Amino acid sequence: MKKITIAIDGHSSCGKSTMAKDLAREVGYIYVDTGAMYRSVTLFALRNNMFCEDGSIKTEELKKRLGQIHIEFRLNAETGRPDTYLNGECVEQEIRSLEVSNHVSPIATLAFVREALVAQQQQMGRDKGVVMDGRDIGTVVFPNAELKIFVTASAEVRAQRRYDELQAKGMPADYADILKNVQERDYIDSHREVSPLRKADDAIELDNSNMTIAEQKQWLLEQFKKHSEE
Repeated sequence: MKKITIAIDGHSSCGKSTMAKDLAREVGYIYVDTGAMYRSVTLFALRNNMFCEDGSIKTEELKKRLGQIHIEFRLNAETGRPDTYLNGECVEQEIRSLEVSNHVSPIATLAFVREALVAQQQQMGRDKGVVMDGRDIGTVVFPNAELKIFVTASAEVRAQRRYDELQAKGMPADYADILKNVQERDYIDSHREVSPLRKADDAIELDNSNMTIAEQKQWLLEQFKKHSEE
């Protein structure tokens, strides 16, 4: 069975990260959450007052300080999953807040941010045996990935999942606000000039609106076996 690269793309709040983490753990691959990388840059920008009152970004300031942003993933022994660290601090919970969600898409449209993070992502996956999820993994980061999956679900289902996730973590959540955020992010992600969200021609589409986590896991394992044995 050969080592392959697995690219999982799709809309926000589709459960891509959970799917990718579980698959990586199941097959012994390295998992990279590219969305967490963009969220970490966003958190850095928020903490350092790089957003103007109208929501625009102080791009020149961010560009100058991009070299100060160091992102890494460390395995959490309790959960068995990797946590995101920003400059040595675990920010796994902070980057999932609605405030970060509301600001991440504009950050992700910046060409210099994408260029820097894509280079890091390609370096992380140079030896294969990696599962990576995001918005442009199969189209930009790893266009030659052996297995590409594009995940989708209705905006309402995704908003409910995000609401439930925040509630379970004891974080403030309003369903209407989350649904609005999901719809706005879909539009921005699909219409940005640099690496817009789109399904790669050779990607397999998975609509998981009505699937259980167990059903998704089984489907993913079948796809993995099929493509790693070819």
